Amino acid sequence: MQHQVFEGVKVADFSWIAAGPWTTKYLADHGATVIKMESESRPDMLRACPPYKGDVPGMNRTSYFTMYNNNKYSMHLNLNLPRGIEVAKRVVAWADVVAESFGPGRMKLWGLDYEELKKVKPSIIMYSTTQQGQTGPGASQPGFGTQLTSLAGFTYLTGWPDREPSLPYGAYTDTIAPRLATAALIAALDYRRRTGKGQYIELSQFEAAVHFISPVILDYQVNGNIAQRKGNLSSIAVPHGAYPCRGDDRWCVIAAYTEQEWQCLCTTMGNPIWTRDLKFATLIDRKKNEEELNVLISEWTMLYNAEEVMIRLQEAGVPAGVVETAEDIYSDPQLQHRHHFWKLVHPEMGEHSYNSPSFRLSKTPCQLDRPAPCLGQHTEYICTQVLGMTDEEFVELLTEGVLQ
Repeated sequence: MQHQVFEGVKVADFSWIAAGPWTTKYLADHGATVIKMESESRPDMLRACPPYKGDVPGMNRTSYFTMYNNNKYSMHLNLNLPRGIEVAKRVVAWADVVAESFGPGRMKLWGLDYEELKKVKPSIIMYSTTQQGQTGPGASQPGFGTQLTSLAGFTYLTGWPDREPSLPYGAYTDTIAPRLATAALIAALDYRRRTGKGQYIELSQFEAAVHFISPVILDYQVNGNIAQRKGNLSSIAVPHGAYPCRGDDRWCVIAAYTEQEWQCLCTTMGNPIWTRDLKFATLIDRKKNEEELNVLISEWTMLYNAEEVMIRLQEAGVPAGVVETAEDIYSDPQLQHRHHFWKLVHPEMGEHSYNSPSFRLSKTPCQLDRPAPCLGQHTEYICTQVLGMTDEEFVELLTEGVLQ
């Protein structure tokens, strides 16, 4: 069997919600052993978020939680009890990486901050992620990625110019931070391999996200321009939008960045007479008459289904893609070809689909072996087989509520 790139790496995962668990999922999907710490009194909040399998609510039945936690072990651990902290430090002594995404100062109150964990294991790598970092004027502001998406400026830029700002789907900043965090962890692991030294990685999700709109920021700093909402329009491509197709609420996005792409689009549409009008002769001309152009293109796209429009244009060298529903995505032939969805059997939900990473490592591809865990599912295994507790100690801790 092919070895995976993070095989042998051990992770103590105190993180919850999305940004933290998504980061550790990348490690778990590529061979790392990840132990997720939760308690019945304070489980990962995503366990209470729908959709639920079969519309039946339950802490172990939410698809939202499963997205970020397959290939992980789940251990009950109450950190509000002194012996819970003792057990946590035993897990840290076992681990190579500690991940957490609590509010600033929470880990320090428990005695689990980096300075304390270094005493347990000097080579430990600790990763902390919060909305606005551990220090500074905004550090104490609580919230989720949905609020941070607005704070970082994405909401103001999203939507139609004649309407109120529109929140991008989901907690957009939560999709950015894990990529940068994983790269930082890889660098830290490599550094420790070469030097034997651990380090502390503090990731502000705000700072990680803002660089995604750096062109807008630079345009303001250099030119004084304040970006505005412009729907699907682009300043460097015409046409650039979503066009209606045959069927109920079916759409295909089309973009032409170059004159060659524009000519290929015209050819694919059959070179209707309006394509030779001087008002569409250059990109600048098409930009001036973009509203009329979009109407004319829509008259053509509405004759065909979205998939046909996409295929014909892609074959002609024109960027195009179907605006897919969730059902479309699940049956998308390209995702099927890439084996993006893995079916695993969950203890309560039965067979369930899981997302693999969007990238592929050619020599060490991901392997989704285990479904997301039920709450505390592996507590006894971790305590007795990983931490080496005796049965008597395990029962004692269980009785005291430490392992609940």
